[in-house]
Order: sequence, then C-alpha cells, then structure tokens
Amino acid sequence: MPKTSNGSIHIHYEVFGRDSDPLLVLVNGLGNQCIAYRPGLIEEFVARGFRVVRFDNRDVGLSSDGPDGYTLGDMASDAIAVLDAVGDAKAHFFGASLGGMIVQTIGIEHPHRAHSITSVMSTTGDREVGAPTDEARELLLTPGSTDRSKAIELHLAGQKVWGSPGFVEWDAQEQIAGELFDRACRPDGVARQYRAARADRSRTERLRGVTVPFLVLHGTADTLIDISGGRRTAEVVPGAKFVAIEGMGHDWPRHFWPRLADEVARFALQS
Repeated sequence: MPKTSNGSIHIHYEVFGRDSDPLLVLVNGLGNQCIAYRPGLIEEFVARGFRVVRFDNRDVGLSSDGPDGYTLGDMASDAIAVLDAVGDAKAHFFGASLGGMIVQTIGIEHPHRAHSITSVMSTTGDREVGAPTDEARELLLTPGSTDRSKAIELHLAGQKVWGSPGFVEWDAQEQIAGELFDRACRPDGVARQYRAARADRSRTERLRGVTVPFLVLHGTADTLIDISGGRRTAEVVPGAKFVAIEGMGHDWPRHFWPRLADEVARFALQS
C-alpha cells in the first residue's frame, strides 16, 4: 500500500476509481482509520464520477505517530501531502467530525488546493454550538482500550449513543470494530488528535474568509456534535450550502450512503 511523507510523518493512503475523474479526498474523524470509509460508500462516490482517496490521519491506522502538540493545521497539511503524492493540483475534500474540522482548515489555509469543501457532522469550535449530550460527552472522554473485547464493546457503546437510530447494523458494526482493532489499536494517538482539536478553539472568524465552494451536511439525530454546529459553520462561510439529513446520527450507516454521495456529487461536480 502506498505511503507519502509530510516532514517526519508517514501517511498511508489508498486510491480508488478512474484516473481521469476528479479527485475526492476523504478525511477521517477522531480516532477513525481510513477503512471506516467502507468499500460500499466509496463505490457510491466512484459511480457518481469521482476518483477517491482515503488515508489514515497521523496517529491512527498505518500512518506514523505525531509529536505532542501538533495542530489541525498540521493535520490539514498531511492531507495536502496525500494530494501531492497522488499527483493532483486540486481536489474536492470531504471530512467528517474531526475530519470536518480538518477540511475547514484546508479551506482556510490551502484554498488554492481545493475545488470544494464538504464538512460533515462537524462544527466551528465555538463552545456555544455543537455540544454533545452529557451521555455522549462521557463516552467520548472514556479512554480507549488495548483489550480487543473491551475495544469492541466501546465501539458498540458509541453506536448506541450517537449512531443513527434504527439504521445501525449491529453485526456489521461488531465486525468493523474487530477490523479496526486488528489493523491498529492506538489509543494514545487518539488522545493527541483530541488535544489538537481542542487547542484550535473557534475557527469562526477564519471561516468568514473562506472563498472555496462549501457544503455542510449534518444529521438531525447527531448527539455527539449537535446540528447547531453544522448550522453555525454554514452561517459563517460565505455562500455555504447547508443540508440537514433527517434521522442521521454521528455516523454514516449504509442507508445514508446514496444520499451522501448524491449531495456531494450534486454540489461538488457543479462547483
């Protein structure tokens, strides 16, 4: 599998689709490995005319450890390093949760590399919007485990708290949790990612200067990042489009794959 470098950081990435199609870079959320973007979702994007790249953020999966004290700007530059490795000057960027914060930062710091930005189930960093429920916050702050059974249990507990009600496929989620653990279990790295997100604070004033075509998607059933975070993002980015996805939580189960791909293709390929 290919890797690229951003300074001392080595980034694992994977490419899907036709070389001639416009590039869509998928950016993961907190602690998520690139395989969380399941093959079926990638196929939906490819079918709509994208060449797709997924990659492991620093500190998770098959990418290398990050140093203490890195920033969302550093994580955004990792995504740009992947874009350089693939050989494209510009791409469409899709980021979920922490990945949404990273692609927002790409829009702020690397606008010349982005055809469009899609921020999904994310927020601006303003404390008065996007807050989790008490139950979701408690689970989010629960340390990860290096015990396989406990790690799977924590993953499923998350799905119960912030998964899309009525759409979670429990057998599939248990399988995914096992795959994630077996591929790479790195709870210390997840903690460093979390600190990077917290240290960034509010991006509101910086987002007011974004000129890249900007789409915001957010589920109405999200208990981890309240939909007010998505609405605020769309309010502050000039000309941004906001789409509320009824019934979607802080995840993207199979039921929502066609909708997500349709929304991104409709917006990005016309930008």
